[in-house]
Amino acid sequence: MTKDMIELLTPENSVLLFIDHQPQMAFGVVNIDRQMLKNNVVALAKSAKVFNVPTFLTTVETESFSGPMWPELLDVYPDADLIERTSMNSWDDVNVREAIGGTKRKKLILSGLWTEVCINLCAFSAMADGYQVYVVEDACGGTSEVAHRAAMDRMIQAGVRPMTWQQTLLEWQRDWARRETYDAVLSVVTEHSGAYGMGVDYAYTMVHEAPSRAATPHKLVRAAGK
Repeated sequence: MTKDMIELLTPENSVLLFIDHQPQMAFGVVNIDRQMLKNNVVALAKSAKVFNVPTFLTTVETESFSGPMWPELLDVYPDADLIERTSMNSWDDVNVREAIGGTKRKKLILSGLWTEVCINLCAFSAMADGYQVYVVEDACGGTSEVAHRAAMDRMIQAGVRPMTWQQTLLEWQRDWARRETYDAVLSVVTEHSGAYGMGVDYAYTMVHEAPSRAATPHKLVRAAGK
């Protein structure tokens, strides 16, 4: 096992690429609930933004087949330029390669649709160019359970590192003494992490006796005699 294989992700060594999070592509996703997929993708995007990780968005055939990129993802990066392609392999597009290469970072994190096509092709081509590729598995979708699993297995056998969005977020944070991102990380967690997020809210209010973090305070109306 080489050093680069076990080196942790940091905000300083990572670059993130979102591939084809578009309606027509999502219609074909079967391996994961589509609403959960959207939650995970948006959570990953917010996580990257917390740590100022360079992030790029690429789309395919927006006006003729796939439709626009999900608005929830675009809302995280309202000023981002979308790199429009014709090729299923994002790495075939010179604009994608130049955008990623311009960061001078070699740890490339991928999220996209579909796992067995656009993620596979980009991952292998980027690896051939010397990148260490990480695929956020729960922020990718395939056209069947078998297709997604076979694609992930094939990439792992070739040296791709599988991740989850929450794993990525917490690896970037790494130390809770990192106060400059602490609150923002917990904000992403409480909004997108299900039971973990609920646990954070519970700890805030019941254990540490902090006020509810609801945007609008609510008064408890109790029954008579209580």
